[in-house]
Amino acid sequence: MENLNAYERARYHTWFHHNEADGYITLAKKTKKGFQQFHVKPKQLALKLSKWLGEDVYFSQNTFYKPQRQIELIRQLRSLYVDLDCYLLNYDPKWIIGKLELEFFNQSIPEPSLIIFSGRGVVLVWLIDPVPYQALPLWQAVQNHFVQQLKAMGGDTRATDAARVFRLDGSINSKNGEAVQVQYRHDYRYVLRDIQNEYLPDLQPKKKTRGRRKTVERLFNTYSLHHARLLDLVKLVELRNFDVKGYRETILFLYRYWQCCYVADPEEALRQTLIYNSQFLEPLAEKEVIRATKSAEKAWKAKNSEEANTVAKEKGYPGAGYNLKNAKIIGWLDITEDEQVQLQTIIGRNEKRKRNTEAKREQRRREGMKPRKAYLDAQKEKTEDKLWLLQKAINKYPDTTHEELAKLLNIERSYVSKLLKRL
Repeated sequence: MENLNAYERARYHTWFHHNEADGYITLAKKTKKGFQQFHVKPKQLALKLSKWLGEDVYFSQNTFYKPQRQIELIRQLRSLYVDLDCYLLNYDPKWIIGKLELEFFNQSIPEPSLIIFSGRGVVLVWLIDPVPYQALPLWQAVQNHFVQQLKAMGGDTRATDAARVFRLDGSINSKNGEAVQVQYRHDYRYVLRDIQNEYLPDLQPKKKTRGRRKTVERLFNTYSLHHARLLDLVKLVELRNFDVKGYRETILFLYRYWQCCYVADPEEALRQTLIYNSQFLEPLAEKEVIRATKSAEKAWKAKNSEEANTVAKEKGYPGAGYNLKNAKIIGWLDITEDEQVQLQTIIGRNEKRKRNTEAKREQRRREGMKPRKAYLDAQKEKTEDKLWLLQKAINKYPDTTHEELAKLLNIERSYVSKLLKRL
């Protein structure tokens, strides 16, 4: 790799990471005008690199359905990563890697596929067999677990979202003029479930146990809920053809709050919220979005404050932050029952009851119970058998009473009366 020029190094980096990828990859560049982004399919990526190389060039670690860098548009999750801000702790990057090799790799975390020396810090990247967006809650739980393992080494808890971009090999870090370099350690792609089983054994317990659930399991369920609610908001806006005038402030407030809860990065949550707002038929002005949703970030910070949680619990609340019930959200957004049918979690009692009923029916079918038609046919056959036996008994004992007929057929006396009406 030492003999390759900057363009060849960048090209190899993107190929090594996104070989045979599906979806859009984001190229980003920090400029005086702000953070510019370009979204491209994998086959077109190499052609665009030569125009983008230079200072502060980044690319997305996962791919997207549409040419937009948003968590809810994830197409393939292709890697896990931890950004180590070792410069903040005055750790030398080489010393960091040596310590990781001795005390962490293949112990509390697997060995990374590649390491990005970003000019000031270090990024560990684990390539995984691609998984779809449905695996995002599991991916996020593993991702955050890795960061927690490396927090003492400078692990950045704000750089854990699936839409993250990192510096490209061959580019320059403008903060100190250092060239970005990548160390390739192996080309094995991990399986996400294998990582879970080996490094997070308590993520999904085999059976329910008494007492408090383990930390990682609670986090997994929390990520699942926040992600599902984000997807529900996106779906609701789509169902209304992006015409949500009268509900924009509330939708954006909820979106920003759940983004904060999910990515644990208020700046990234705001960026995603502004992009989300731009998709509305009539978007709000940027200043208005920030003003209308500011309390969402404040609530998220309170949710992560031990003092604020203690005060909230003393007042009888489950904790700080917003603990919104579905009925409240449905009321705020006037979500109809027809709309609820197409949502995952923001549903009312009627829709929940319908789903529970259908789930029970499906369970009975899986367990071998007969569908309704087969059940009714069987009941009809039983009735016809009783009618035949009743007629036979009457022919043999024409003067017998209803009570005696019931004893002969081993049925209730009231059932005898019903059968006699059928004869």
